[in-house]
Amino acid sequence: MINNDRLLVQILLLVLFGASFWVMAPFWSALFWGAVLAFASWPLMRLLTRLLNGRESLAAALLTVGWMLLVAVPLVWLGFNLADHIRDATVFIKDAQVEGLPEAPAWLGTVPLVGGRLVGIWNSIDQQGAALMMALKPYLGQVGNWLLARSAQIGGGILELTLSIVFVFFFYRDGPRLAAFVHGLLERLIGHKAGYYIELVAGTVQRVVNGVIGTAAAQAVLALIGFLIAGVPGALVLGIVTFLLSLIPMGPPLIWIPATAWLAWKGEYGMAVFLGVWGTFIISGVDNVLKPYLISRGGNLPLVIVLLGVFGGLIAFGFIGLFIGPTLLAVAYSLLTDWSKSQSRIEERR
Repeated sequence: MINNDRLLVQILLLVLFGASFWVMAPFWSALFWGAVLAFASWPLMRLLTRLLNGRESLAAALLTVGWMLLVAVPLVWLGFNLADHIRDATVFIKDAQVEGLPEAPAWLGTVPLVGGRLVGIWNSIDQQGAALMMALKPYLGQVGNWLLARSAQIGGGILELTLSIVFVFFFYRDGPRLAAFVHGLLERLIGHKAGYYIELVAGTVQRVVNGVIGTAAAQAVLALIGFLIAGVPGALVLGIVTFLLSLIPMGPPLIWIPATAWLAWKGEYGMAVFLGVWGTFIISGVDNVLKPYLISRGGNLPLVIVLLGVFGGLIAFGFIGLFIGPTLLAVAYSLLTDWSKSQSRIEERR
């Protein structure tokens, strides 16, 4: 009878935990982001708490408001304006259908050997613009649907980030108690190795945060340089927006691609080509090199493990996988290394 009662309690506990996970499912991602943000900025929280004579709630509230003003408000503004930009692009395409292409640039005819032919092709495309647009219409619809899907994903990510900043207040205020709870729980599960694995996960997350922020800063500086060279107005503002959008997947192209199109529309074809190449290979390309390097720096993980964790995590889980992927592989690699060493010691004793 006692065993049956214990089994019943265990079943009820499993049902309770399952129901709790189901209720929390819509918020897991935002909770994760809140935890990462609080962990990455915890030294600032400790400093502010000391300055406020130990008033943790006030320090948490001030930092949360600061994050709202620094991150959430600009991103929400960009999200609301994204639909307007897509609408402007649609109007631009319709105007091109009616008015056709602008006149061929003067330098096009001066290209050696093929200049005249290029001008003829340009004028032919302009004369057959209506037929060309009809042929491209199905593909333009697909591009429009793709842009709408991406804008919906970005909008959802912005809302999720805003919610995570709300959660970060509670992580700031109750952080030490949550850390003690997690440490005690892991000690019950894996024993004396709990502290080691907590430090492993914490170090991996810290390096990922440093990699994301460092890469975003590098992309913003490179974008600013490119905008200044190309003569794009508002280069400093665009550089700041590039930094903010670098925190989400495929964010920087939302800045330098419209800037390139604007230069082409103004007839600055040389600078448009320069900015397009600069954006493709420098601004966006640095993400694939600098981010894995910064994440692997200071840790004992091989670079190939970091690369697999970063790109595999992005493919499997989306942007949140940028943190989950390297962390999972770091823990798995450490477990396999410890197991291999323990097996070697056992064989040596034999």
